[in-house]
Amino acid sequence: MRVMAQMAMVMNLDKCIGCHTCSVTCKQAWTNRAGTEYVWFNNVETRPGQGYPRRYEDQEKWRGGWTLDKKGNLRLKAGGRVKKLLTIFSSPVQPELADYYEPWTYDYQTLIDAPLGDDFPVARPKSLITGEDTRITWSANWDDNLGGSMEHGHLDPIVQKIREESNTRIKYELEQTFMFYLPRICEHCLNPSCMASCPSGAIYKREEDGIVLVDQDRCRGWRQCVTGCPYKKIYFNHRSGKAEKCTLCYPRVEVGLPTVCAETCVGRLRYLGLVLYDADAVTEAASTQSEEDLYAAQLNVILDPKDPDVIAAARKQDIPEDWLDAARRSPTYALIKDYKVALPLHPEYRTMPMVWYVPPLSPVVDLLKEQGHDAEAAPNLFGAIDSLRIPVEYLAELFTAGDTTEVDLVLKKLAAMRAYMRDVTLGRDPDGSIPAAVGMSEEEIYNMYRLLGIAKYEERYVIPTAHAEQAHDLEEMGCSLEYDDGPGMTGPGLVGSGPMGEASGRPVPMAVENYHALKQRQTTDSAASDETLRGRVNLLNWDGNGTPEGLFPDKHSSEREEERS
Repeated sequence: MRVMAQMAMVMNLDKCIGCHTCSVTCKQAWTNRAGTEYVWFNNVETRPGQGYPRRYEDQEKWRGGWTLDKKGNLRLKAGGRVKKLLTIFSSPVQPELADYYEPWTYDYQTLIDAPLGDDFPVARPKSLITGEDTRITWSANWDDNLGGSMEHGHLDPIVQKIREESNTRIKYELEQTFMFYLPRICEHCLNPSCMASCPSGAIYKREEDGIVLVDQDRCRGWRQCVTGCPYKKIYFNHRSGKAEKCTLCYPRVEVGLPTVCAETCVGRLRYLGLVLYDADAVTEAASTQSEEDLYAAQLNVILDPKDPDVIAAARKQDIPEDWLDAARRSPTYALIKDYKVALPLHPEYRTMPMVWYVPPLSPVVDLLKEQGHDAEAAPNLFGAIDSLRIPVEYLAELFTAGDTTEVDLVLKKLAAMRAYMRDVTLGRDPDGSIPAAVGMSEEEIYNMYRLLGIAKYEERYVIPTAHAEQAHDLEEMGCSLEYDDGPGMTGPGLVGSGPMGEASGRPVPMAVENYHALKQRQTTDSAASDETLRGRVNLLNWDGNGTPEGLFPDKHSSEREEERS
């Protein structure tokens, strides 16, 4: 048993309101640079829908993830080394820009400069790639709130599969269908197929916390990683010629702060915590023959942080004591392993994803309310879950490789929590038979409710800090956040972007500087005063307290400029 630590995220889909705040703040922090106009490390999809890039789940077309050969061994679905070598200069099995979308802006200057006349001026859409006039036909969130579902709904790969298997129709009239929001980031998998696909060995998984990053020094822009990732969460920067991906905001995580998407989430649906896993068991688990057994196999890879044998093995691997304590208090472990209500996204890809989801109960509750039933009563909830076969089947295709039994049990646990806690809230005697019906105790139901419903900041984010003696080891000169004159760039001709965004500051190494600056922000109420931060505003270095220097123009300097003029 080789114990390793992994940062994991859980998202409670019942809480997502589709506001896209996580996407916008992630965009501002990480992908507001030239070359990443179409890139969204975090995006929120409406399901049913085609997703971003469109139909990314169709692995018969995109060939992402792993499959088993005739001997039962793992192999990349897109082919092994020989095939990679033969197609290294031409890899057609990957999305084109049209599958993502062509980013655009508008010609606002026309509105400002248009002369007085009878015609109303129009701000035409302009491509951010070519600068020419463009026609808007798709975007990263074209399916928002079932928009266009009457025309495009049948193109959802999961809807297509369900209809083919059950020979029934999913109707897209709004009053007869269901919908929920699905936020997506890089899965930071235990068995990443993107890493195995890279001919340059540029993608690596950090040993200390399992975060998957791209070494920009080694990346040669072959784009095989884009093909290999079944979630299509690696992107090609057409300006730098490098691959980029979600970094799980590692500069923040290193000092105990949650990711930008989690910090700014309006619904407070994200949980971050440490889990321990057996690295020696990953390959065997990913090689499980039946796809429906992959979820259980992945659960078995995750170790109990309270087990004395696990603790002893972890100490032999030099995992610090405060990290072991964080693993014992981890909210992600509790939701994944203790309560078993969080499920992995598409375990059939065999990548062992480490971003998990609590499936939504809202389609069941909404239907009961519309029909005039008591939506919180246990008999009504349990009966509705049994009868709503299409939503359960849809969720099962997302989270359990089609096994409706596991999803059904999770939904019943969530329903039991609602029904049991309603009696508690109303001051009635709680019914102990409700949690017993789903194999849980009353104490477990209450603790799960506290974590899912009213958990405070420090309970939702249990993130151990990196140790000071590791700071220089954690310095990522080649992280996937690229900037001018930094590692992997082609020379001084590329100007205008800084390490935190377009024209945001001087090119300097990130990790150690951020380690000390963020640690200061974490322990004080004042803005970071490190001289190395002067002259730029860094969203990763600002937690919302105070006013960072440079965020607003200096009043006295403005007055002096006016006097000179």
